Amino acid sequence: MTSFVKEFKDFITRGNVLDLAVGIIIGAAFTAIVGSLVDDVLMPVLGLMLQGIDFSNLFINLKDPLNNAFVTIKDAKAAGVATLNYGLFLNAVIKFLIVSFAVFLMVKNIGRFLKKPEAAAAPAAPAEDVVLLREIRDLLKK
Repeated sequence: MTSFVKEFKDFITRGNVLDLAVGIIIGAAFTAIVGSLVDDVLMPVLGLMLQGIDFSNLFINLKDPLNNAFVTIKDAKAAGVATLNYGLFLNAVIKFLIVSFAVFLMVKNIGRFLKKPEAAAAPAAPAEDVVLLREIRDLLKK
């Protein structure tokens, strides 16, 4: 049992695991910020531009799709009605696009900073026939 504990301790204290844990924590915080950006800043502005549409309350009443008596998803859920919440799905897609774009920019820039400058490549050795012709030329000059 002690070897298991030692193995686990070694695993946890490796740099990669700690880096991963920090990345997950920062990612969760970043996701919360993006969620607030989408829900509290972008979607209200987009809704206003689209004549006051509130995306968070766009849904279809699955019980009676043609007669939607409920104004909000909360009202429909309180009445026990099954709903298809496509507005929340649109919010989630926008959040995903923002997070994935931010991660793309981060990875692209980190990759640029981590690239090590390549040493100037030594010129390739000349082909055998070129070496032979040079030797013949040098012999003829003598």
